[in-house]
Amino acid sequence: MSTPPLGERIRTLVVDDEPLARKSLRLLLSADPDIDVVGECATGRKAVQALQQGPVDLLFLDIQLPGLDGFEVLQAAGPGAAAAVVFVTAFDTHALRAFDVGAIHYLLKPFDDARFASVLARAKEHVRGLRVQGMARRLGELYAAAPPAPATPPAAASTYLERLAVKEAGRVLLVPVEQIDWVEAEDYYVQVHVGGRVHLLRQSLRELEAQLDPRRFLRIHRSTLVNLERVRELQPLFHGEFWVLLHDGRRLKLSRSYRERLDQVLSGR
Repeated sequence: MSTPPLGERIRTLVVDDEPLARKSLRLLLSADPDIDVVGECATGRKAVQALQQGPVDLLFLDIQLPGLDGFEVLQAAGPGAAAAVVFVTAFDTHALRAFDVGAIHYLLKPFDDARFASVLARAKEHVRGLRVQGMARRLGELYAAAPPAPATPPAAASTYLERLAVKEAGRVLLVPVEQIDWVEAEDYYVQVHVGGRVHLLRQSLRELEAQLDPRRFLRIHRSTLVNLERVRELQPLFHGEFWVLLHDGRRLKLSRSYRERLDQVLSGR
């Protein structure tokens, strides 16, 4: 199953043979802005058809269903049909088997709003964690698949900077851009972080960003530009923000307003 963009709403399917139970779940889910209820099914066979038409992020699945039970639904739909499965049932005799097939929770009927909210929060965290892992995997694949730089530069020179000229202690240092870890805006300057050292450049972050290859350097915050080759992993925060962890342990914040650009870079657009 392909990994949806980080900020995409969580596609959710509700499967229960009781109309009142489906309505109750739908109402509870509709109160959460992160959830997109893409359908509901009353039978096991309908559920399999829905899952085969398109995988979902989150599946609320009853066990006792006409035709196929909940376990048979998962088997028939195949692996990857749902990123997270929550069994919702009035029977407590199937709990061990539910976790054996990879369910992240077993919700017993009847349940109150607080119990449901707790289960939903855990399910959302699970889905977001899978998305972050998927993005990190795609990031690694992106650079693993990148062809090595040719030994002889092509005739047409790159329009992007290959090195920075940094004035320091009465001398000028030439810093190759591939050695840059990240860049931070500082008043009328930018701080260029290179292997634990910090160099100051008298220009704006916007000006420097325009001179760097956007396939390598990405703005993740209004005051932060990062070298994607230095990114080790992404960790979800609240409200669509993420921590960006670099290989040297540095932790930078990815704000939600710059998340779409990261999705585009990782998907190759």
